[in-house]
Amino acid sequence: MNSRNKITLTAFALLLTMMVTGQILAQDYPDPARFEDAIRRFEEMDRRNPPPEGAIVLTGSSSIARWNDQATAALSPLTVIPRGFGGSIMHDVVHYLDRVALKYKPRAILIYEGDNDTGVAGYGLTKEMILKDLNTIVARIHEQLPETRIYVLSVKPSVLRQNVWSRAQAVNAGYRAIAERDPLVFYVDVATPFLNVDGSVMTDIFVADNLHLNDLGNAIWGAAIKAALMPMEARHESEFKP
Repeated sequence: MNSRNKITLTAFALLLTMMVTGQILAQDYPDPARFEDAIRRFEEMDRRNPPPEGAIVLTGSSSIARWNDQATAALSPLTVIPRGFGGSIMHDVVHYLDRVALKYKPRAILIYEGDNDTGVAGYGLTKEMILKDLNTIVARIHEQLPETRIYVLSVKPSVLRQNVWSRAQAVNAGYRAIAERDPLVFYVDVATPFLNVDGSVMTDIFVADNLHLNDLGNAIWGAAIKAALMPMEARHESEFKP
């Protein structure tokens, strides 16, 4: 084998190793700029009606985004700022964290990501990449808002993505481990409420795409989230002055 072929094989082996271990360059993530219009719409909403400081920010992918208009009523009496942007992944939250969460100086931030990360085959994201991004988010929140609590929702199961449910469960285990190490991070299990007794995913909680939640699914989703938030956040709501 000549030296040129050896160099080519070495480069290929290095690339393969990086893909397997999750050490992929930033440009290999989907471009966060695809959400710029959505983020600017949030900023325009803020100019028209500035949200209060000290509330609870909700951010993440479509299960949050499609719930944006319902979250305030579903989580009452908690004061929330819904800032979900559909189709996003954890890396997009890293990119937009200041603009969708930190600028509001919230007392708590709730994040739902991992569904697209594990379910969209073209992204090629590993568990290690997802957890690295979550750790980056946690570190930035701690640095800028050292008393802010962080609620990380588990990836939910769905009929459409049953084939990658094992990957999602591995990510959920990683989320739980991060929460167990950090007293300001709370793992919220929104997966179990969507499972039948035999462990299969319920089939009557989704709209036609078998991915996004219908009214029944949103009712279960909202109840699980509210149950997780209320023990800690209700006591702070009385101190909160919107």
